[in-house]
Amino acid sequence: MPSPLNISIWWNIGSILGVLLGMQIITGILLSLHYTADLWNTFNSIIHLMRDVPSGWVIRTVHANGASMFFLMIYLHMGKGLYYQSYILQPRTWLVGVTIFLLSMATAFLGYVLPWGQMSYWGATVITNLLSAIPYLGDSLVTWVWGGFSVNQATLNRFYSFHFLLPFAISVFVLIHLLFLHDKGSSNPLGSLHHGTKIPFHPYFTLKDLVGFLVMGLVLFTVVFFAPNLFTDPENFMEANPMVTPTHIQPEWYFLFAYAILRSIPSKLGGVIALALSVVYLYFFPLALGLSSMSTSFNIVSQYLFWSYVVTFILLTWLGACPVEEPFISLSQPLTVYFFVVPLLYMVSGAMLKKALF
Repeated sequence: MPSPLNISIWWNIGSILGVLLGMQIITGILLSLHYTADLWNTFNSIIHLMRDVPSGWVIRTVHANGASMFFLMIYLHMGKGLYYQSYILQPRTWLVGVTIFLLSMATAFLGYVLPWGQMSYWGATVITNLLSAIPYLGDSLVTWVWGGFSVNQATLNRFYSFHFLLPFAISVFVLIHLLFLHDKGSSNPLGSLHHGTKIPFHPYFTLKDLVGFLVMGLVLFTVVFFAPNLFTDPENFMEANPMVTPTHIQPEWYFLFAYAILRSIPSKLGGVIALALSVVYLYFFPLALGLSSMSTSFNIVSQYLFWSYVVTFILLTWLGACPVEEPFISLSQPLTVYFFVVPLLYMVSGAMLKKALF
């Protein structure tokens, strides 16, 4: 398909995400051949995989670190969409992309529970128990998710089943995502779909994508071979023990921004609502349709808001990894407010620019 001549390296990330998704599915299937979803044998099956299965440790560390690489790339991909306002140019593509993001978060959370280490067990207990904040239905929902009155064998079975199935659902949405993308074609750094010059995708962008794949592979396998436990919590090297609570319970790094938002609100129900809105609000960006179709590159105010939003996201991620104590809670509260206010200001600034120009 002919593509704009001036698209930059930021347009490589989508294809990198496709490769990473395929890698996660393949390594996940290989891991499932040796995994045992049984409370008494799950942790030992992981040890057997790491120590006794030929190249088993490589498969598992590629899968675990590949999830971190996937979310790093998906955050960069969404950041590109926000900066160049793809949610206005291609709203259907954006909405399907947000759905892929939410399904990926669900898949990653389910997978984090499967090793049945201390942090896996207590992370599942704390996060699923948040459903109890929902009025009237909360306790019933928690019991339904657990399959009982605590995290148990039924919980592990259903988490394993859904973790295995959801990546294939994500693959379907990826195809829909590409279908909508090809309906109008790629945007460009000018924030427009009206291209003056296009060139064939192959060989120009094929070679560019291959370079992106090589760089991604170099980073991923450097982590796998030299720091395979870089993103692993030390608590997860111990088998799950319902009688011993870890000092500091936290999710994986790519969920920490939402975890910081949850902790910053004293009300449990308010925290759960804010947690949900921190990701669901992405669906509302296409409502800015008609406000602006100008790239952030042409608006200094939008650039300031965008980069301050990125800094806020990074700070919330750091605060989510800090202990639940002062001053970290107080610091996260104004950042949480800013996290929700900036998108509104971002869209308004684009509307003001369009009004000034036209």
